[in-house]
Amino acid sequence: MTVNGIEQIVLYLIILGILIKPLGNYMANVYEDKNLGLINILRPVENIIYRMSGIKKEDEVSWQKYATDVLLFSLAGMVILYLIQRLQSILPLNPQRLSSVPPDSAFNTAVSFVTNTNWQGYSGETTMSYLTQMAGLGVQNFVSAASGMAVLVALIRGFVRRKVNTIGNFWVDLTRTVLYILLPLSFVFSLILVSQGVVQSFHPSTDVQLMQPFVSANQRVSTTEALTIRTQTIPLGPAASQIAIKQLGTNGGGFFNTNSSHPFENPTPLTNFLELLAILLIPAALCYTFGRMVGDTRQGWAFLGAMFVIFVPLVFLDYYFEQQGNPYLSSMHIDNLGGNMEGKELRFGIAMSVLWASATTAASNGSVNSMHDSFSPLGGMVPMWFIQLGEIIFGGVGSGLYGMLVFVIIAVFVAGLMVGRTPEYLGKKIEAFEMKMASMVILIPAALVLMGTAIAVIIKSGLAGIANPGPHGLSEVLYAFSSAGNNNGSAFAGLGSNNPFYNTILGIAMFFGRFWLMIPVLAISGSLAKKKFTPASAGTLPTHTPLFVLLLISVILLVGALTFLPALALGPIAEYLISIR
Repeated sequence: MTVNGIEQIVLYLIILGILIKPLGNYMANVYEDKNLGLINILRPVENIIYRMSGIKKEDEVSWQKYATDVLLFSLAGMVILYLIQRLQSILPLNPQRLSSVPPDSAFNTAVSFVTNTNWQGYSGETTMSYLTQMAGLGVQNFVSAASGMAVLVALIRGFVRRKVNTIGNFWVDLTRTVLYILLPLSFVFSLILVSQGVVQSFHPSTDVQLMQPFVSANQRVSTTEALTIRTQTIPLGPAASQIAIKQLGTNGGGFFNTNSSHPFENPTPLTNFLELLAILLIPAALCYTFGRMVGDTRQGWAFLGAMFVIFVPLVFLDYYFEQQGNPYLSSMHIDNLGGNMEGKELRFGIAMSVLWASATTAASNGSVNSMHDSFSPLGGMVPMWFIQLGEIIFGGVGSGLYGMLVFVIIAVFVAGLMVGRTPEYLGKKIEAFEMKMASMVILIPAALVLMGTAIAVIIKSGLAGIANPGPHGLSEVLYAFSSAGNNNGSAFAGLGSNNPFYNTILGIAMFFGRFWLMIPVLAISGSLAKKKFTPASAGTLPTHTPLFVLLLISVILLVGALTFLPALALGPIAEYLISIR
């Protein structure tokens, strides 16, 4: 590891820490319907949206109705996005005259973007028209992120309210999230990106003359003839606006195929830093929002403490693995002191590539500025394990924190068993129903990942997509299902997944990995909201202390290790042992 690399990582963590409280405080004001300062100018817009939609913002609903609204809204989004892709060839804003997206790919993409996964089995600049990118993918970037944040707010109300049957109004929570949080942040961020050279245009792709033509083998004629390349096609499009929300909403879907390693998505060191900062900004700030809304900011700081205690050591461990270089090159006495640069942009280097890989998998983002498939075996295992921990170390906007709260419930229950006392959290007793729902949230993603991987490596259509035999091929499949089942969206690459089998099975994993978790979380909220408040006593476990943070971290790591260590031993760990043999 280099001093410069360490300084970049530390600077990133410091700036992230500085922004947590002001943004978290602002978001609490949004959800508590308090004064928003300059943003109050959007109040008339909010009221117009309610009138046009027939929404009465004072009407609140039960958890069952809230869950129904989330599901119906999401299913409608899937259908609309699927149709936009299938009808793309006859719709406007298609200057490249791209054909319609095949049915299996359209299904996979529709599920992917509606579930905030943003898994992409296609090349954006050669598959999606500008209309599809904006009206389809871009819209879902906003509303899928807002849906996760709305469910989190509903869960927070469950802890705060006493003896009531309602947890809020999904349509109001969705509208406020988009209007007051995601849109203003994205607007400012888009302007910054455009100023740095990120493209924002409706012009078709342009052919430009190369300053220095080069000769390439012309395989279409014969292997002996040569073809002189004099021009290059430069893809354009309304990219900056989508890049902003893909990062802020922990979506991650790239406008271009190579995502944030593409110079039109991420052209400068400043854009790289800001895009990386945007990945964790809202998930981290929501911890403070939680503390504000429950009336005890120490609870939010405890969550942040647990997240950073897991995140920071793993980032530096990953940096160490990548800085060691490629053992195969070392065995051939080739200078390898610069570290493993395969699959990484020279302009970003190892430190910023590793930090991005860690942040995008700790959060439910999935954007990349390097190819994870080219990481060393153990270097690639760290991002994979971040996903497998449940996307709760920051996690997706909203979804990460409600996943963390589920682990808190489990940790409190374990502590209660140790001392023989009914577990409580924030004055609410944690009983059998909450534990059943929490168990579902823990078990469902793990089952989707492990069962999906097992199916893919035993049937012919699954094996056909694996180009790398042995442990690395298993790692690629395991990473793909970890990404889909936990709604991350990043990929190891190297796996041929844009085919009917993988598009279908990964789409199913993404769907259930999102909504089969949202429903139990909302059920927990409804159950807690009905309960009375129990005042703290001498036997109450403090949940803001370092001791509880340590217990929470232990539960998270233990569940992650017991669930996935056997599979990791067959993939990246086995590959590492082979490489040093």
